[in-house]
Amino acid sequence: MGKQVKMWTDKQVGKSVEVGCNNSSTRQLVNSSLIYHLLAFLVVAIWGSTFVVTKLLLLAGLSPAMIFTLRFIIAYALLLGFAAFRRPFRWFANNWKDELIMLGLGLTGGSLYFLTENAAMNFTTTTNTALIVCLCPLFAALLISAFYREERLKGIQIVGSLLAVVGVAIVELNGHFVLHLAPTGDLLAFAACLCWAGYSLLIIPASKRYDTLFITRKLFFYGLVTMIPYFMIYPEWPTLETLLEPQTMVELLFLGAIASTLCFYLWALAIRKLGAIVTTNYVYFNPVIAILCAWIVLSEDITIWFLMGTTLILVGMYLADKKQTTKAK
Repeated sequence: MGKQVKMWTDKQVGKSVEVGCNNSSTRQLVNSSLIYHLLAFLVVAIWGSTFVVTKLLLLAGLSPAMIFTLRFIIAYALLLGFAAFRRPFRWFANNWKDELIMLGLGLTGGSLYFLTENAAMNFTTTTNTALIVCLCPLFAALLISAFYREERLKGIQIVGSLLAVVGVAIVELNGHFVLHLAPTGDLLAFAACLCWAGYSLLIIPASKRYDTLFITRKLFFYGLVTMIPYFMIYPEWPTLETLLEPQTMVELLFLGAIASTLCFYLWALAIRKLGAIVTTNYVYFNPVIAILCAWIVLSEDITIWFLMGTTLILVGMYLADKKQTTKAK
């Protein structure tokens, strides 16, 4: 009898220890994930504010192509300088296939995305472009789920994604439900969506084989290289006087050092930890942050449509992340 009691007690103690360890591991996992969720939101918040900064630079006389190029030059120079102090330093990926992936990241997440998005606004309205481009997370989720079985969307995630899309539409339209169809511009905006979806897909294998700093540096390098053909066709350069304006320098440094260097690095880090679909879903908050910044800086109004749309985005984000939350538990 004493032996049975001892065995029973040992089993209970072992079970208690196991449960305690599982609870501890779960708490650590949730806390770790929360940090990267906050980082992803921080990145989108900064990217949302870049609309206001870019507008100020446009008013200062810089073109969209030059703003993009200057911010990428600053970002690449900073990352190259930082990487030079690390050992071992490397210029290229392990093989030509991986180098092509880096080239693809520079195209889809850099030059090609920028060119298609900006070209779209020349043929269609800004509202149309913004609405279509904000479908990037949905495009990315569909593309990734087609290639990766473990990332396939479930019913609740699809519902959440669609709710977030509706929320974005309400925020962007702001009560003015008028759309002007322009096939050329709309197709270019869809092309920008596909570019970002391609970037989200390509960064998955890259993250498995290379560190975040190397991936980010290569993205900026190829983003700049692939802009060369554009400037061969449309040569332009701002005057030195414009570049040396204190306000212009501060705004460019913000776009290059913070919105590019820091944000792309943190974004790649979040994708590595949370997955491409969960991280990319935070792009839905872009118009929300942009409007909040316009409210703070430009004194634009906050409407009931904005609040309704933001609520739908939050609910949609929660449902879209349901699968990952269940796994963590």
